[in-house]
Amino acid sequence: MQITNNLNNDISAAPAWFNHAINIKPSEKILESEKGPLSYSIWPTESKNNNLLIFIHGTGAHKKWWYPIAPQFINYSNVIAIDLPGMGDSGFRQKYSIKDFGQCVISIIEKEQSNLDIDNIFIVGHSLGGQVAGYVASEEKELVSNLIMIDTFIRPPDWDPSQNEGGPLRMIKYYSDKTTILKRFRLLPQQECENEWFVRYIAEHSVKQTEEGWRWKFDDSMFNSLERLFGYKFSFGCPALFIHGADSLLMSANILDNIKKTYSDIMDFNEVKGAAHHVPLDKPLEIVDIIKKRLF
Repeated sequence: MQITNNLNNDISAAPAWFNHAINIKPSEKILESEKGPLSYSIWPTESKNNNLLIFIHGTGAHKKWWYPIAPQFINYSNVIAIDLPGMGDSGFRQKYSIKDFGQCVISIIEKEQSNLDIDNIFIVGHSLGGQVAGYVASEEKELVSNLIMIDTFIRPPDWDPSQNEGGPLRMIKYYSDKTTILKRFRLLPQQECENEWFVRYIAEHSVKQTEEGWRWKFDDSMFNSLERLFGYKFSFGCPALFIHGADSLLMSANILDNIKKTYSDIMDFNEVKGAAHHVPLDKPLEIVDIIKKRLF
């Protein structure tokens, strides 16, 4: 991937649909809360309907991972992409948990329901965002009309958190210039992605300049302090779809089999060939097509 300090040059090989999408600018909003500000973007629908489609990103990511994808749906729905706390442009917090993330999503839904005439709420979450989406759909069964989880690691019933603890606490690292930090950008879990223009685009919006230098936007402490859903079983009542990459490391061993065994009675499954964990980056148009056929 070519990386300079000029984004437009670095993504010059991007297809027309990609450039068209990122040039459809949403309204960027802040919802203030007691624990800190929540940042999200909204693309109003271009046709009269009562739908709200919400995209939730994965760990360490941000709402602009969805900027090339979200505008593909404005003929069908109002669309929102959210920055979860501690990531993107949302505020940092003393503690992080999936349950709190879910409450943040619910608060944004409630805020926009008061602004828009909404009957149907669809939530799409990738990786960690899928856990948040599943939690919201389970806790607010009357609120969510349809759910899509993309390559989300759902822990098996016998998962022992004491045997799967995180590594040493990450320390904030600062870089002297923007190009240097951009060259350090990696997808996690590590994988190759043929759509380098997509990766370069999200890298651009993953960094910020401070008095100490350039750093990643996410809160480094979140990775070890995030309280996950141990012992929690999703119980959503709405239609649900689980999309997974055929080459995903997160679905290896018996993980996918356990997910199917546990949730096949309330969830459909769709495998995307040629995709690893980051399915929306590997196969963006395929993801758009699957979502459209599923929801609209």
